Order: sequence, then structure tokens, then C-alpha cells
Amino acid sequence: MIDITLNNLTKQYNKSEPAVVKSLNMTVSRGDLVALLGPSGCGKTTILKMIAGLHSVSDGEVLFDGKVVNHIPAEEREVVMVFQNSLLFPFMTVAENIGFGLKMRHLGKEEIDRRVHEMLELIQMDGMGERKSHQLSGGQKQRVALARALVIRPQVLLLDEPLSNLDAYLRDEMRDLILQVHRDFKVTTIFVTHDQEEAVLLADKVALIFEGRLHQYGAVRDFYEKPQSERVASFFGNRNFIQGICSKQGIETEVGTLQSALAKDRHGEKVCLMIRPEHILPEKGKENTILCLIKEKIYMGTFVRYRIEFADNLWDVLDSPEQRAGYDEGKRGWFTFPSHRIWIV
Repeated sequence: MIDITLNNLTKQYNKSEPAVVKSLNMTVSRGDLVALLGPSGCGKTTILKMIAGLHSVSDGEVLFDGKVVNHIPAEEREVVMVFQNSLLFPFMTVAENIGFGLKMRHLGKEEIDRRVHEMLELIQMDGMGERKSHQLSGGQKQRVALARALVIRPQVLLLDEPLSNLDAYLRDEMRDLILQVHRDFKVTTIFVTHDQEEAVLLADKVALIFEGRLHQYGAVRDFYEKPQSERVASFFGNRNFIQGICSKQGIETEVGTLQSALAKDRHGEKVCLMIRPEHILPEKGKENTILCLIKEKIYMGTFVRYRIEFADNLWDVLDSPEQRAGYDEGKRGWFTFPSHRIWIV
């Protein structure tokens, strides 16, 4: 395992065009499982390729355990990358595909066979070593590609959209395998995804990328409860916004003064407030309570979704159907925004 530090990392393919990765700074601690999350085309895969040594660095540095590796060839970095398409050798068997890297390292046949057998057991394909790639399902191909990467015992594992080409059932299986691999091998792992749910379920930490820039990096919970901008909040889960100005009394908004400890020492500052739908209470409280029109009420099994209207705002509210009787569609009701749930973005 190693620490990975990206220091002002930049990639520009053509000087006449904008950089695809722009002054990115982040550290992945040894043994972490980190998601590079963002929309398609934001530079995520390019970042992986610079870490792997498959793309040159235009500016900045990639460091492994504090040592700059910009000019170290890919084959000397102890890094493996599993691509979105498994890229198995079609003329080789499953066992030969898995053992290819060991053969290139001139290990003995007995050691290669032993390690390949271990990998086949790990990916639950024991007894399928003699099959060719055309005889495998998409999920099996991804498993073989992962085994081929792990068999050489790398220090860093890079996964490019590992679940994107799989159906729901196979995604669950592959997700469990990645977690097992990370737990058993304790390898520093970075994976690329555009799927927020995938990032939440797999990662220790998330790096959110837009247009080649890092917008937030940290624990999954911070993205949900403490987003650093409106854009981050909007990308990571459902949310409600309202503009306000901080004062000594609280935060002045179009619906009155809302109380929040975050307004302290920000007198006169214009702010955007965010609250998640499930943090709003459909009841009258002691503070931050507003009378709203229930425009829509939908029973969704485990929760009830309200669409409420106040002062030309339409907000979503999620409530447990077992908690309280609730309000009827077309009626007015009180909704409370707990002060500790209001966040300034």
C-alpha cells in the first residue's frame, strides 16, 4: 500500500484548447477506497491514466509515498488499471489471461498456477479456467479482468467505471467483490464513476470533479450534510434552496427570519441556505415554522413525499408514513426547518 498525492495536477492535450484536468490537489491515504465522481467527460479517467503512467503530466506532480513519479514508466509503478471494457485476450483461456502478468514477470509455472487458482476461487470462477473470453458473460469478464490485475499484487488498484456495463444484479455482485478485494488485499484503490449511489456504497472518500476541477473531497457524509457549494449539493442528493442575508437575529429570507447557528459572525453576508427534504418536519415547531400549501402528496411505500408551496417556492419534503398523520393534498399545513439541519452553501 502507498499514499498517493496529486499536486497541482494538470493535463492539457492541446495548447489551443482548455485543460481537461486543472490544478488538482488531493491525497489518497494508503489503503483508502476513493471514488472519483462526476459527469461524463469531466476528466476522471484522465486522472487515473496520469496516476498509472499511461498519460504524461502537463503540469504538477504525482507522488507515491512522497516521491515524484512523473517520469517513472507505467510498468515500474506497481499500479494496475482495470478499464471499463475488460480487454481480455480473446485467444487465451481465463487462466492464461489471469496469469499473463505473472508470465511477463518470469515467475515459475508452479507459482503462476498457484496464484491463478487463488484468483479463480476469489472471483468464484473455480473450474472455469479453460474457458475463452467469448464464453463468458459481461460480469464474468469484469471479474477476470479484476483477477488479472490483482494477481501481480499491485500497490495501487485503479478501476475505470467498473460497474457501468453490468445489469442491476451483476452490479451488486461486482460491488461486493470490490469491497471484499479491498478488505482482503488492503490495496490503495481509486475508482471512477458517474453514479452517486455507487460512490456512496463503495467509497471511504469521494472526490467530486466538474470540468476537470476538484470541487469537494472528503467523507461521503460531508457531501450530503455539508456540501461546499450549490452545485455540489445539487449533484449529491435531493435538496431545497432559499436565499437569505445574515443578521444578528438569524438569516433574513423572503418567508421571515430563520434561526441557524451558522449565521453567527456573518452579519450582512448574502447566503444560500440548503435543507434536505427528509430533514423538514411536517409539524408546527417552536422556530423556523412556515404555513405551506400542500400541492402534492404521494405515498411511496417507505415514505410520503410532499411538494409544498410557500412564497413562490416549491420544495420537496420526505416523511415516514408511520411517524404522524400528515396533511392532505390541497390543504395548508405547518412545516418546520430544524435549525441544526440548515446548511449554508
